[in-house]
Amino acid sequence: MPKRVQRRDLLKGISGGFGLLAALESRAWAAEKPDERAGALECDLSRYKKIDGLEALVAGDALVVTWDGGKDDKLRLRLAIENGTPTIREIAIRQGGDWKALLSNATPDFRFVSGYRRMDREQMEPLHDLGIPISAEIIQKDKWNAFWDAPLMIPGTEPSGVDTPPADGIGGQPGLPRRPEEVHRGTAVYQAGSCAVVTNGSRLEIIFPGVQMGDVFTGHLQYTVYRGTNLIRQEVIARTEMPSVAYKYDAGIKNIAIGPASRVVWRNIDNQWVDNQLGGPVEAAPTVIYSANRLAAAELPGGAIAAFPPPHNFFWQSELDINLGNSWCRKDSDASFAFGVRQAESQASQAMAGRGPQDTRENWALRNARPGTWQRMPVYFYVSAKDGQAAIDAALSFTRGDKYKPLPGHQVKASHFHSNMVMRLLELGGLGATLPDFEVAKAAGVNIWGPVDGGQKGPATSGKKREEVAAAMLAGSHAENLAVYYEAARLHSDRNFVVMPNEEIAFGLYGGLDVALGGHNDLMMSHPVYWNPGRKPGEKLVEDHPKYGKLYRIGTPDDLMEMARLENLLLYMPHPRAKGSTAFPDAIKDQPRFQDAHWHGIGFRWGLGLDGSEERLSDYRCQQVFDDMNNWIADLPTPPKMIQAISEFQALGFTSDFYANNPVDYLRLDRLPEPGDWDSIIDAMKKGDYFTTSGEVLIPHYALEGEGDKRTIIADVEWTFPLEFAEIVWGDGNKTARQVIPATEFAAFGSHRFDIPFDATGKKWVRFAVWDCAGNGAMVQPVKLN
Repeated sequence: MPKRVQRRDLLKGISGGFGLLAALESRAWAAEKPDERAGALECDLSRYKKIDGLEALVAGDALVVTWDGGKDDKLRLRLAIENGTPTIREIAIRQGGDWKALLSNATPDFRFVSGYRRMDREQMEPLHDLGIPISAEIIQKDKWNAFWDAPLMIPGTEPSGVDTPPADGIGGQPGLPRRPEEVHRGTAVYQAGSCAVVTNGSRLEIIFPGVQMGDVFTGHLQYTVYRGTNLIRQEVIARTEMPSVAYKYDAGIKNIAIGPASRVVWRNIDNQWVDNQLGGPVEAAPTVIYSANRLAAAELPGGAIAAFPPPHNFFWQSELDINLGNSWCRKDSDASFAFGVRQAESQASQAMAGRGPQDTRENWALRNARPGTWQRMPVYFYVSAKDGQAAIDAALSFTRGDKYKPLPGHQVKASHFHSNMVMRLLELGGLGATLPDFEVAKAAGVNIWGPVDGGQKGPATSGKKREEVAAAMLAGSHAENLAVYYEAARLHSDRNFVVMPNEEIAFGLYGGLDVALGGHNDLMMSHPVYWNPGRKPGEKLVEDHPKYGKLYRIGTPDDLMEMARLENLLLYMPHPRAKGSTAFPDAIKDQPRFQDAHWHGIGFRWGLGLDGSEERLSDYRCQQVFDDMNNWIADLPTPPKMIQAISEFQALGFTSDFYANNPVDYLRLDRLPEPGDWDSIIDAMKKGDYFTTSGEVLIPHYALEGEGDKRTIIADVEWTFPLEFAEIVWGDGNKTARQVIPATEFAAFGSHRFDIPFDATGKKWVRFAVWDCAGNGAMVQPVKLN
C-alpha cells in the first residue's frame, strides 16, 4: 500500500514554521511585488511522484495537471499565479478526441462571516442540577457544543430551546446581548508567490500559500484532483487565533467568461429544471439558488461544471429541514459570472410559519473554529463533457441520488424525529391520514423510521402548556397518549416500512425522573409498553390494567431500568455532552444504570459542535465519548456501549433536505418485523449487529477473526467518494489509541476487502471505521476482547 502523506504532517509544517509549506509561506509573504514576477512558475515538486493516469509538470508560467477521469474521460487543469492570485488558466476535458476547454483565466471565490461562540442556557441546566458551578473554564470548554446559539443575530434573544423561565440560579445565555463588532465579514485575499505539488495515493494536492480572510483566518489555497473521477476539490485551509470564532463560508469560481450559450442550471425544490441565462443586469450580491440535492452547474463551451459541498459536514445541526439555498450564482459584468456553494446566515424564521412554537426562535449555530485548528472550507466541482443536467446527475451519483443503498440482509433505520406525529395526523383528519415525513423517509431508502414523540404530546395533553403536560402525565394521561401513539405507528407500518414509536425522556417532564437518570435519554420500544410516571410509596411497579394489560408506574431511574429489563427495551443518550445532556454520560459512568446492558449507548449525528478541522463526522463530541464509554466499562461483565444514528428534525416536508442531515443504521435483519413487534430490531441493536453510516460508505460484512492476542479484522467496504483512511480504534480501559490505514490510493466508486492483522495484547475492546475524502464514513460497533 503506497505511503500516504498525512494531512496533519502537511499542516504541521505550516503551524510549526518549518517544512515545505512553511518555506512556501515565507517566500510568498516575503515577495514585495509578486505581481511583477515573470517567467517560469516557482513550484516545489519534491513531494510529487508521477503515477499512471496522474501527472503534473511546470510549463512556463503555469502548472499543468492531467489525469484520467471516469470512464474514457481525460481532464486537464492549468494553474498559474496572476498578481499573487492563484488562477485557473484552464479546465479542459477530452473524450477520445480533441481537448475541450470549458473555462479559462477564472479565479477562486471564498467569502466568510464569523461571530462569537457562546454557551447556551440549555447546556447550563444539567450542570446546575449536578451542582457544578458555571465557571469561565466550564463555559470555555462546553461552548463548542452549543446548539441554541445564533452568533450572527444582533443583538440576540434567548434561543434556549426551553419555553420555561430560567431555572433557579441560572440566567440566560451568557454574554447577551451580542454586539455588531462581534461580526466579521471578509473575502479571501491571495498573496501567493509559488506553489507545491504533493502526490497523495491516487490524488494530487496543489498548494498555494498566502491566503488571508479578513482579520480572522490565515492559511493557504489547495486544489485536489483524483485519478479515476472528474472531481476537483477547491478549498481554503486556514486557522485563527481568535478565542471564540463561529463562522460560515461560501465558495466557488469567479471570472468565468459569458458565452452565447452560457447559463447556470439546477433542479429546484419541486424537482423541476430551472436556469439562469445570465442575461439580466450586473449583480452586486450573489443570487441565492434553492437547488435540490445541493447542486448547480455552469454550462460552458465544451461541457459543464457542477458545484456542490461535502454532503454532510457542510451543515451544522439544527431542527430545521427546510432548504435555505445551498447554491449561488452572480453576474459580475456583461462578460463574466461566478457560481458555487453557500451557507445561509440565518434559519429564515419566516419559512417556519405554521410549524410550531419555534417559529420565532432563532437557532443558527454555525461552524466552530477552535483557536489554532486548521479549518477546511471545501467546494467540489464535477467536470463533464455534456450539459449541465448530465453534470448534475453525474455529481449526484456520489450520494447515490441522495438515497441509502439497499443491502441484502440489511434494513435501514433512522431515529429520533420530533415529528409530533399523533397531533399532526389528528389535525389532518385522523390517525389514518398521512404525513410527508413517511414519504420523505421512504423515498430516501429508510424502512425503519423512529419518532421520539412518546406520550408527551397526544390527545390527553393536547393544548396544554409544558407544566400542564407534566402534571397531566403524572395524573395518568401518559399511558392514554401512548395508546394512540402505538395505534398511529401500527396504521402507518407496511411490509416495506415500519414505524418504531420511541420516546425521548427529556428535561422538564416526567416529574424529575430524567434528572436522576442523567441528561436526555431515548427509550427504544420492543413492543407497545404502557407506563405512567410518578410511582408513589406503596404502589406496585406493575399492575394489571383492564385496557392496557400490564401498566407500569415509574418513580425512579431504577424503576425505569427494571421496566427496560422486563420488556426488552433499550435506553440511549441522543446528544451526549451537549444540550440537556451536558456533563453526561460522564456524571453517571459509575452508576449501575449506566453499566446495565439495557443502557445501550449514545446517538450520532454530525453538526452539533461541528468543527471544520474534523477528519471524522462528529469527531470532537461523539467519537470521543463513544470511546471513553467503552474504557469506563472495559473490565465489567457488560456488553460494549454502542453508537446509533439520530436525527434532530421537527416535522418534515416534501422539500426537506433529508439525506444531508440524517445518518442511518444498517441493521442485519433478513426482513422487517410485523407492526407492533420490534423485538428483532432491539435484539440486533443489543448485539451490535449493525453499522452506522452517513450513506456513502457501506460495510456489508465485518468480522473479528481468530482467538487470543492474534486476531484479524475482515471488512468488506464499498464507497462513492475517494477514500481517505480506514482505522482500527481500541482501548485498554484507560486510554484510546488507533491505527490509521491510509486509503488514498482507492479511487471513487469502489469496493475492497480489508484484511488487517490485529494484535490484541493489552487491549480490552476494538472497533473499525472507514472515512472518505469528503468526511463521510461508516462505523461498526465495538467488540470486547476479554
